[in-house]
Amino acid sequence: MKKFLLLMGATILFTGCASVPMADNTLSSQAKQLNAPTGGKAGLYVYRTNSPVGAALKKDIWVDGECLGESARGTFFYKEVEGNRDHELATESEFSANKLTVKTEAGKNYFVQQYIKIGAFVGGANLKLVDEQTGKAELQKLSLAQMGKCSKPQP
Repeated sequence: MKKFLLLMGATILFTGCASVPMADNTLSSQAKQLNAPTGGKAGLYVYRTNSPVGAALKKDIWVDGECLGESARGTFFYKEVEGNRDHELATESEFSANKLTVKTEAGKNYFVQQYIKIGAFVGGANLKLVDEQTGKAELQKLSLAQMGKCSKPQP
């Protein structure tokens, strides 16, 4: 029992929360207004919840091969993309990138959750498209991260 408590104490001591560069609060508030994109564009919100799972991990996200940014617990990104076409999203994982294709329609917003999953050596990440109601509710609890800051190129 002593070994178990010692191990748990060490785990708590050495587990922290990762942080990434954040955008200005004004930009975060504007993005949370969830306005419909115009000019043939679609809105893409990619977020990571405040879940304690993988809180110490930062994970890169790419859209159509370009760095969207590095996520941390409680962050989101907003990017306008061309509407009426497929877009490939990818996230850094344990051994290779996990990918998701989202078919967008001009004038609509799309919500993609990045989540951390258990890996062999370190937690991996994956992406899933969520419904608008879920995405809007989650977004209000999060903060906008700075775009374009990935730790490595997309594999």
